[in-house]
Amino acid sequence: MRKIIHVDMDCFYAAVEMRDNPALRDIPIAIGGSADRRGVISTCNYPARKFGVRSAMATAYALKLCPNLTLVKGRMDVYAAESQKIRKIFADYTDLIEPLSLDEAYLDVTNSEFCGGSATLIAEEIRERIKNELGLTASAGVAPCKFVAKVASDENKPDGICVITPDKLDEFVREMPLKKIPGVGKVTMQKLQRMGLNTCDDVRQYPFERIQKELGKFGSVLWERAHGIDERELSVSRERKSIGVERTLSEDIHTFEQCIDFLPHLFEKLQERMENHKKRTGKPVRIRTQGVKLKFNDFQLTTVEHRCATLDEAYFRTLMQEAFERATGRGIRLVGVHIGLAADQSTQQLLLPFEPI
Repeated sequence: MRKIIHVDMDCFYAAVEMRDNPALRDIPIAIGGSADRRGVISTCNYPARKFGVRSAMATAYALKLCPNLTLVKGRMDVYAAESQKIRKIFADYTDLIEPLSLDEAYLDVTNSEFCGGSATLIAEEIRERIKNELGLTASAGVAPCKFVAKVASDENKPDGICVITPDKLDEFVREMPLKKIPGVGKVTMQKLQRMGLNTCDDVRQYPFERIQKELGKFGSVLWERAHGIDERELSVSRERKSIGVERTLSEDIHTFEQCIDFLPHLFEKLQERMENHKKRTGKPVRIRTQGVKLKFNDFQLTTVEHRCATLDEAYFRTLMQEAFERATGRGIRLVGVHIGLAADQSTQQLLLPFEPI
């Protein structure tokens, strides 16, 4: 029986800002772009969440929900540095670490001899060290498999732990709402509800063949999760597939020339991030493809990407022309450029592939 821990930092970016600036501790704050530039909330603290503010919410809407919300400009370099410190704490207990983002990771401690081999005690000790050494709090889930550990880590947030022992696994999963299962998004959940499925127990009572017919491959996955089955091993290394930058515009633009005006700045930022990637990995950046992205004012996205192994600003202009032709009269609210990396550009992906500027 495996012992999996899922550690999830509590409102990580906001927690770092509150730690570094005590004046922010007791007021609603959010990390994100400004409302007049169509910014989006990256994360917020718990006082802000009481007003309904959430990650990925438009900043303008967040300010309507919470007029006293204090916006803080993100410091990705600081968050990445703190994440590395957290990772070093994890590494004191196991080499089997699967990072999901800067602020969460799976740990497989099945064969760890620390804390008498107790996954619960290891999780508690990790949380205590994060608090004492870094001044931040983390929540943890402990379970025999990955998806249950991830769900459990959210049960007693913030600064809490939830342990699902093997003898409690079936009981915990049986009444679990399907929307809590990683991979069940809003659209999938709507389809499940139309099928009369809301909990794992509902899935258990549903004919397996019908679930497969309705949901395809995901039907088999859902069936397994509903029975507490998740045999996935931890992915201890990740291959970063792209590096990119994008800019959300304060006002829609409507011409190709306006798109091109943003290229020099985007290209410069892309070069900076390629250099940072090179420093983190110790390897030269090998380009496989180059591409551009546009988001129109109806929120539809289009991406144009072609093979090109040499970084070339002029080539991005050609790609931008192809992407712009798809606008068909629509305004443009976001412009981005990116490169696809060759297969051997392997590194643990600590930052999102597309980082806003």
